[in-house]
Order: sequence, then C-alpha cells, then structure tokens
Amino acid sequence: MTPSFRLLGQRRFLPLFATQFLGAFNDNLFKTAMVLLVTYRIYSDETKEAAFNAVAGGVFILPFFLFSALAGQLADSHDKARIIRIVKSLEIAIMLVGASGLYLHNVPLLLTALMAMGCHSAFFGPIKYAILPQHLEPEDVLGGTGQVEAGTYFAILAGTIVGGLISAEAAAVLALVVAVIGRFVSSFVPPAPPLVDEKHAGVDYHIVRSSIHLVSETMHIPRLFLAIASISFFWMMGAILAAQFPPLVKNVLYADQQVATLFLAIFSIGVAIGSIVINRLLKGTVSARWAPASALIMGVFVLDLYWATSHWPLPEAGAPLMLLSDFIRLPHADRVLIDLLGIATFGGMFVVPLYAFLTTTVGKDHTARTVAANNIVNSGAMVLAAVLLFALVQMGYTVAETLLMVALASGGSAWLAWKLHKACD
Repeated sequence: MTPSFRLLGQRRFLPLFATQFLGAFNDNLFKTAMVLLVTYRIYSDETKEAAFNAVAGGVFILPFFLFSALAGQLADSHDKARIIRIVKSLEIAIMLVGASGLYLHNVPLLLTALMAMGCHSAFFGPIKYAILPQHLEPEDVLGGTGQVEAGTYFAILAGTIVGGLISAEAAAVLALVVAVIGRFVSSFVPPAPPLVDEKHAGVDYHIVRSSIHLVSETMHIPRLFLAIASISFFWMMGAILAAQFPPLVKNVLYADQQVATLFLAIFSIGVAIGSIVINRLLKGTVSARWAPASALIMGVFVLDLYWATSHWPLPEAGAPLMLLSDFIRLPHADRVLIDLLGIATFGGMFVVPLYAFLTTTVGKDHTARTVAANNIVNSGAMVLAAVLLFALVQMGYTVAETLLMVALASGGSAWLAWKLHKACD
C-alpha cells in the first residue's frame, strides 16, 4: 500500500488533487463572499437573511439533482480527464458572471452564478471519486479518497477564510484568477479512458428518465442503498448547518462577519481532521464499522450547540455586533467552538469511508454512475432540507431550534450506518 501522503508526489494523483482543490477553493471563496455580502451588507432583516441562505443552498444543490445522471454516464463513456478540462474551461465563464454580481451587489446575478457553479460541480463530482480506482491500486483507494476529502475541506477552509476577510470586489478578481489556474492545472491530469464505449454505455440524454433509471438501478442493491441513504442523511444535516451559520452568528450570537468566517473555517478544519483520522483507524480497509458511533457523537455535539446557543445572553440595546476579539473572550465561546469542531470531525469520520465504499464495491466501468446516483439522492435530500429550513424560518422557528432537528436526525444516520456495517463488514 502506498502511504496516502506519498500519493501527492505522483502524477497519477497530484494533478487531480490540485484541480479539485482549486475548484473547491473557488466554490467557497465565491459562496462565502456572496453569503456574507448579502447577510451583512445587502439585507438587514433576520428572516430575509435566513431565507436567502436556505434558498442559496437549494439553488447550488439543484443541478446535482438534475444533471448527475448525465454526468455519471458521460464520465463512464468518455475520457474523464477530457471532461475535467471542459468543465474547468466553463468555470472561467461562470466566474465572469459571479464577479459581476459581487461588483454590482446584484442578487440575481449572484444566484445565477451559484446555480452554474452547482452545474460545474455536478459534472466534476462523479469524476473526482470514480477516477481514483482507475488511477490507483485497490489498496490505495481509501487513502486517496481520504486525501481528496481532506484536501477538499482544507480548500473549503482556505476559500472560506479568504472570502470572509477580503472585500467582495477583491473576491471577484481572485475567483477569476483561480479559475484560470485551475484550468491550467487540469491539463496535467493523466488520461482516464472509458472502460466501455458510449454505445455500450447507453448514454441517455433525457435527464429525467436517465435520473430515474440510474437511481432505480443503483438503489435496488441493498449495500448501495444503505450507503447512499446514510450519506444523504449526513448531507441533509450538513446543508441545514452550513446554511444557518451566518444567521446564527449575526442574529443569535450577535457577532460580526469575522466570527461567521471563523465558524465556517472551524467546520472545514474538523471535517478534514476526521477524514485523516478515519483513514488511520481503518488502515486502508474500506469499512463502515466506525460510522454509527461517529454519527451519534456528532449528534451529541449538535445537541450541545443547540443548548449553548438557545441560552445565549441577549446584548444590550443598541450594542454593535461583537468583533472576533470580543467574541473569543466570552465565557461560553470556547464551548460553542468545541461543539463546531466536534460536529465536523465526527462528520468527516462518518462520511469518508462511505464514499470509498461506493467506489470499491462496483465495477470500475460503473463507478461514475454509482457516484452520480449517490449525488442525485444526496442533492434531493439537501434540496428537501433547504425547503424544510425555509418553511421553518417562515413559520417562526429560531435558528437554534433548527439545530435540535439536526441532532435528532443524527440518530437516523447512525441506524442506517449500523445496518450497512452489519450487511457488509
């Protein structure tokens, strides 16, 4: 087995890793700059801010639901490296629209670019995982998956921090630059020719029919059904958490944009830590045995975060939002930050082996389709979460109260993961 960090020195892995790193960085640079711009500079209404964050989450995820089946079919029937380069070329055009939205403070342009980035990620996602079994030895796939997942979240961390600290105008310029660099790096990804041709792969360009067929074809296999259902539960909870962080910081903790950036950064750090830890615990073996406990412990941390935020003291009337330096000196700030880190760390430990499971329990000629089916179900769950969150906000539920729902849902994830462990390990 090749130690996972040594993979970074090999051409069969490094260009793909760097390409996905830059893509994840750019996604989160743009999304963070957009969300904070809207939350702190465009809107001044708690309900509108929470609703926008819910809508933005749904807008980004919807393309996964619509196009993942087509993306998976194309990835299995065409050279994956060539598709990567096409997708990265389109990212440059998308960022032109997004940069315009950031400069002009134009919400429709921002949401248009966000949906387009969702399309970009929907076509790149199946390849990111499906190409690994084609380029790596079987015993290196878990390590490679962990590296990709950890790298993705370190990129999310970097993009989140940069997007939260620089101006929207500077973020617009940087997003364009990173898109160009990402396209250049993608040219070094080694060829990954299809294992079946398009004729035998049966590419169906009817997105509704192909999506239904792909999900049905995949989900009738019990082990894949359990893995995909477990991952979907995780991302449903993650979608609610990620959408609520900026409104939680501003309207519950009464803190400024830098604290919101810190929350998002800690979440990214935690998932990256969890990705690395679980790879060490499993020692290269693809297994779900740690997943049930990870989901339950994650739920405990969410429950504690709910308790801490629901009992947060009210500020004095007319007091400005707290600066980061003031927030970290508060008596209960460390508790909230530890909760965030715990949620993310055990979330990473939960989800990484399940992605590796998806790509190693099917034939290499069907890995992209399997990941695509997973993306369809995941995105459907996340869109449902966004709709549910929007409805709860409109009904008057507080941000803190939505955390309680996430804590309870972690039990469902643990149960599904336990069923998967019993069925396959």
